[in-house]
Amino acid sequence: MLKRFLNIFIITWMLCCCRWNSPSDFSRPLKSQLQEMLRNRIEAAGVHRNITVGSSKVYSVKALPLFYERRIFQPAWMDNDGPTPHVKQLIDAIRRADQEGLRPEDYHLDEIAGILPEKKYFKWRQPSVNPRQLVDLELLLTDAFLLYGSDLLSGRINPGTIDPEWFANRRGTDLSMVLEHALTANRIGETLIELAPSQSDYATLRRVLAHFRTITARGGWPRVPVGAKLQKGDSGPAVALLWQRLKAEQANATGEIAGKDVFDEVIEQAVREFQQRYGLQADGRVGPATLAALNVSAAVRVDQILLNMERWRWLPQDLGRRHIIVNIADFKLQVMENGQPVLKMKIIVGKGYRRTLVFSDKITYLVLNPSWQVPPTIAVKDKLPLIRKDPEYFAKQNIRVFQGWGAETKEIDPKTVNWSAVTPKTFTFRLRQDPGPQNVLGRIKFMFPNRFNIYIHDTPYRTLFDKTSRTFSSGCIRIEKPLELAAYLLKADPKWHPDAIQAALEQGEERTIQLPEPIPVHLLYWTVFVDSNGKLQFRPDIYNRDKRLNDSLRKKAR
Repeated sequence: MLKRFLNIFIITWMLCCCRWNSPSDFSRPLKSQLQEMLRNRIEAAGVHRNITVGSSKVYSVKALPLFYERRIFQPAWMDNDGPTPHVKQLIDAIRRADQEGLRPEDYHLDEIAGILPEKKYFKWRQPSVNPRQLVDLELLLTDAFLLYGSDLLSGRINPGTIDPEWFANRRGTDLSMVLEHALTANRIGETLIELAPSQSDYATLRRVLAHFRTITARGGWPRVPVGAKLQKGDSGPAVALLWQRLKAEQANATGEIAGKDVFDEVIEQAVREFQQRYGLQADGRVGPATLAALNVSAAVRVDQILLNMERWRWLPQDLGRRHIIVNIADFKLQVMENGQPVLKMKIIVGKGYRRTLVFSDKITYLVLNPSWQVPPTIAVKDKLPLIRKDPEYFAKQNIRVFQGWGAETKEIDPKTVNWSAVTPKTFTFRLRQDPGPQNVLGRIKFMFPNRFNIYIHDTPYRTLFDKTSRTFSSGCIRIEKPLELAAYLLKADPKWHPDAIQAALEQGEERTIQLPEPIPVHLLYWTVFVDSNGKLQFRPDIYNRDKRLNDSLRKKAR
């Protein structure tokens, strides 16, 4: 009897120990346990949403709690048997993040693998499950989706935090709802890809990224000897290296490229094409600028592609059925209609110390024969020194001087002012240049009212468009073909056909014309892009904006 009692006691004690020491409480379904644990973890984080999993931080401090609150804290990646097939779909999608120019390791891959090795994806079952580990895994997976989705949607970097001259119109959406729909439709990977920019130019950058990475993995391309100045008729080892370098960049070039040590017409044409592709003077000769571009490594070109893919993610998804693209780094303006360029022209942008800003807006009106209200900064820094040197400066430039505002405005005779005694601090005048051939705005200005006082305009200094690098303005965009742009923007208004515009210009009177339909204008800075012929183009980083972004993207901390 005593022996039987002892046996029953021992068995009962063992069952109790197993129950309390096992990782799972079998009295409730696993999902129900996880639901309560998730609620407690998120509520315990409080208003600061400081949720950690081991040494890892959960970054989606707004979207993640909202996602679980909407689900009444039901787990998204687990069922009563443990992890669902959605887990593998997400991990597979994140492992492809490098194809988008992003880093898979930024999305908790190591931490997830530490909890759930790949071989266990579909082999965890309730008797061996630790619910606390599953809650950790649940939080990491949700945060990984939201982080990766956010980076695809609007970029890994907020440009405003690294560049005060960049005002991005980044895309946004409710990613917690995006995740919910992806789970319901069983489309985890597809949904993430759909968050990336949909434009074909971005897809081309994705493709060439893989190509340049392949070149880098092969060891890159040969360097052309420093100091080499090569042109048609030259020969020798430097020419052979030049030929190998030119061919190594081509998509169909594989392995060793046969030597060609005479600079003939074929190499000359290849050099011209290279120069055009890299925004250099296309003279077919290898001078210092061309040599420097040739010897930039393939790895650096990969970094440039990554930077400009990131910049694509800072743009709105819909640029507009009709829109204007100003690529500052390329010194070009394009009018786009249904994805195709209908008008292209050269532009002049801001000097290095008065750089043209990056932002988007809408052109709503244009002005024929504009006067120029000289901005105070330009009046003090640029005009005042010239006025002091030349008493006739005002008459020569057709500039008038005013003081006061509104009803108190009065015109001042510039000859009554002792300009040599005027300092930047005592400069209280307003300068206005009247319409005419000397006006710095030319004959037409195109207005998209903005707080930066930047606009597009004509210029009387036409010879500057012959320069390869055109950083001559004070921040506004001077354009090569103002009449053509005006005619395009007003083509829906029968009163303003090209002849009518020309006649109004010849009258010489200032006149404001409202556009029939506002048109979006995007001032961008792309140092790698796809041209209208579908060809990859590189441009010099004229404002040194690439390095700042590259440094930020390389940092591990989010």
